[in-house]
Amino acid sequence: MRNAPLQERRNRQILADLVRTYIETGEPVSSRAISKRFEETLSTATIRNVMADLEDGGFLYQPHTSAGRVPTAAAYRFFAQEIATQATLSLEDKEWIRREFSTANNRVEITERAGHVLAEVSNGLGIVVSPPLGRTVLEHARIWLLPDSRVVVVLISPGGITRDKVLRPPRAFSQQELDATAEFLNRQYSGWTLEAIRSDLLVKLATESERYEGLLRGALALCDPAVLGDETSSQLHVEGTAQIVGTPEFSDQIQLRELLSAIEEKHRLVTVLNACIDSPEPVLVQIGLKEISQAGDNLALISAPYTRVDGVQGSLGVIGPTRMHYERAIKAVAYVAQIFSESLNKIS
Repeated sequence: MRNAPLQERRNRQILADLVRTYIETGEPVSSRAISKRFEETLSTATIRNVMADLEDGGFLYQPHTSAGRVPTAAAYRFFAQEIATQATLSLEDKEWIRREFSTANNRVEITERAGHVLAEVSNGLGIVVSPPLGRTVLEHARIWLLPDSRVVVVLISPGGITRDKVLRPPRAFSQQELDATAEFLNRQYSGWTLEAIRSDLLVKLATESERYEGLLRGALALCDPAVLGDETSSQLHVEGTAQIVGTPEFSDQIQLRELLSAIEEKHRLVTVLNACIDSPEPVLVQIGLKEISQAGDNLALISAPYTRVDGVQGSLGVIGPTRMHYERAIKAVAYVAQIFSESLNKIS
C-alpha cells in the first residue's frame, strides 16, 4: 500500500520536483523553488503544507529551522523506482556509449570501456563483475603434463569461451592419468558447471571411493575453482575511484577511509553487485549500502546483469552518491549491460 503522503498525484509530483532540484543544486530546496517548477499554479503556502506532510512521512528533513528541505533515503527510493525508471536514454548518450565500445577488440578492452562509461554517467564507481569460475559450464576439458610436473588445464565452455590455467597439483600425475581424467570429465560432466561438478565428485568420493578413488581425486584436484585461481580480485574491474573521492558526500575523512577500504577489499563489492542476478527487476536500485561500509548511508547502487555467449551471467553497475542523476544512470546501466553482452559475444 502506498505511503499516505504519496496518495495524491500532486504530492508525488512535488516530491519528484524536490528530489530533482536537490540533485541538481545540492542545496536544501524551498517551497518557492518548487513553485517555479510546478506545472500547476500553487501557492508557496500550499507547497509548504505538502512538504510538511512529506517530512512527517519520512521523505524529507529540514537541516535547520529556516532552511528548505532535503530528500531522505525513502525519497530517493521513490524517485528511482517511480520516476527515473520512466525516463528514456538520450540519443546522444546511446551514440556515445556505442562509440566507446566500437573500437574495443578483446574482453579486457570491452570491460575497461564499460567501467569508464559507468563511472562517467554516475560521477562515481563503474564496476564490472565477471562471473565466478565456479559458474562456468564445461563443454570439454583438455589436460596436458609439462616437463616440470606442472599441468595445463583447458576448460572450454559453450560458445567457444576458453579458460586455461597452468598449475602445480598436490601430487604428480602421468599423462595417462590426465588423459583418463579428461575423458571421465567429458563423458560424465559435459554441460555441468564447475560448482556442480565439484559437489557431485565429493558425493561420489564419499559413496564410491573404492571404485573411483584415484580418478575422482584427480578430477577434484584439477577442476577445483579455488585451485584454478578464482580470486575475487580477478572477477572485479573498478573505474572512477578518484571521482567519488572528490564528491562533497565524502568530505568526512573517516567515512572516506572506510569507503576506500571497501573498494580495496573488493569481495563486498562483488556481493552487492551480484545481487542483481537473482533480482526479478531488470535494473536493481539500492539506496544505502551498509554492507559496504559505515559510509554506505551516502551511497546508492544501480546494477544489472549481463549474459555471456555461454549463458553465464555476470553483473555491472554504478556505486555513487545518493545525490545521483538517477534518470540518466538507470537507463545508462541497462543500456551498457545490453551493449556489453553484445560486444562480448561478438568476440567469442
